[in-house]
Parts: sequence; structure tokens; C-alpha cells
Amino acid sequence: MNTNNLPVITISRKYGAGGSTIAKGLSEKLSIPWYDREFTSLISKNSGYSEAEIMTEGEEMSITTKFLDGLLNNVAAYVSSHDAIFKAQKESIIEMAKSPCIIVGRCANVILRSEGIKTFDIFLYADKETRLKRALELIKDPKVDALKYLEHKDMLRETYYNRYTKRKLGLYEDYNICLDTGRTGYSKAIEILAYIIQNDCREEEEDSEA
Repeated sequence: MNTNNLPVITISRKYGAGGSTIAKGLSEKLSIPWYDREFTSLISKNSGYSEAEIMTEGEEMSITTKFLDGLLNNVAAYVSSHDAIFKAQKESIIEMAKSPCIIVGRCANVILRSEGIKTFDIFLYADKETRLKRALELIKDPKVDALKYLEHKDMLRETYYNRYTKRKLGLYEDYNICLDTGRTGYSKAIEILAYIIQNDCREEEEDSEA
């Protein structure tokens, strides 16, 4: 199969559902690059913001910040850091999508759809127990309440997604497939997704040759 015929793959996810792990596995299966935090340096160059700022503001937003940005955006001279970073991320995502790749988060599914770019959009979720177990692996500080942290991360991502897409994160109609990684496990999820994407690609190749 010609990897050039693969679509750009976007992965949206609930916190702790294994987005980066599955993106990495798909990347290996399909032989295409994947991007999550790796392109913060590119976005930093495009926006003028530091990589640390992009890491904290590039996919998350509190409800209070959303309200204040909405209020202050009516002032002509005001541009929020979230808006500037989003603009730079959007430009970088469109540039990356010139060839097949996997992009995790950052509203990539909606951004690329609005540009008319062919994508295969995935949403990953899992039960709270599974995600909490993963959160405990990711959190370095033992003093942090993992459950509150998980719920807070979900809220920040959902608020950010709504702010820049005007949609609710996780609506099934926004994706080609929604997958419960708590049921499948990461390895099986990678196999399922790779099979579907490769099969779709083969069918399109056969149709074009017919």
C-alpha cells in the first residue's frame, strides 16, 4: 500500500484514554509520522510564544479565561495569548497535513475539515477507572489528587475545544470512529484502527484503478 494515499489522521481524546500511545503505535503500523508535543518548537517560531507557554495554553482553557477572552476580544487592541497560539497552531497543522501524518488534539479535525483536507478522525475515550489508572502513571507529584486532576484536565480541554470550534468535544458525528480504549486496550485499539484505515485506503485505490 502506498503511504502517500493514506489520509491525515487526527486523534481527539479524553484525558488518560491513551492518545499519544495509540498515535505512536499507529505511526509504526502505517509508517507515517505522528505529532503531539513534538511540534511545539515550530509553533513557538510561528507565534513568538515560548514552548512552555504553548504546552500550557495550546490545548487547554479554563471557563474563566474563555469568558474574559470573549469579553476583551471586543477591544480592538486586545489579542489573547490563547488566540495567538491557536492561530500559529492552525498554520502549523495545515502545513503538516500536506502529507500523511497523525496529529493529536488541538482541534485538528475541525481545522482540516474547514480547509477541505482529507482526514480520518478518531475520538478515544474510556471509563473513569481506566483513565484514572493512566493518570496515576502520568502524574509525577504523589500529593496531587488524581481524580480531581483528571476531571480538571477534561474540563480544560473541553472548554478549549468549544472556544475554537463552537462544538462539544466527543460528538460522534465529528469523527469517523469513536473507540473505547478501556474495553479494547491500547494494543487492540491500534490493530483495529490500522485495519480500518488501511482497508479504506485499499478500497479507494481499487476504485481509482477500476
